[in-house]
Amino acid sequence: MLKLTKKADYGLMAMKHLAEHPGSSSAKDVADAYGIPQEALAKILQRLVKAGLLHSQYGSNGGYTLARDASKISAFEVIRAIDGPLFITSCVTVRGECDQSDRCNIREPLRKVNQSIETVLRRITISEMKEVAEPVEEPAPVKAEALVTIT
Repeated sequence: MLKLTKKADYGLMAMKHLAEHPGSSSAKDVADAYGIPQEALAKILQRLVKAGLLHSQYGSNGGYTLARDASKISAFEVIRAIDGPLFITSCVTVRGECDQSDRCNIREPLRKVNQSIETVLRRITISEMKEVAEPVEEPAPVKAEALVTIT
């Protein structure tokens, strides 16, 4: 099953938090807001700084801020900065190493799936990541003709 790591989840949550709270936020502020272990989050934030997605400032007024506008940072960039390249299977890696490579009949379809996932993640920006409640559909009214009694 394709699944993001907890680190990637935390990184995306932190980036969204920083986008929604202008100014600088400390790792402790973000960790406390979401119940994330502070030590783990601090390491994740440093990876995001290293990747050029965040700026960090030390001192009493220090903390983290987005390096670019949230509409210019993709989910893919955040995930890649934390987890490295995204591969759904080992044969899709740069090296393409696999014991079955000479007999494999699914390598190309899996490459296409991998590319599709990457494309979607590149299109989703931090500013677009919102919790949207699914609309609750009311059941369609039952017409009187439909209420037939069978005897």
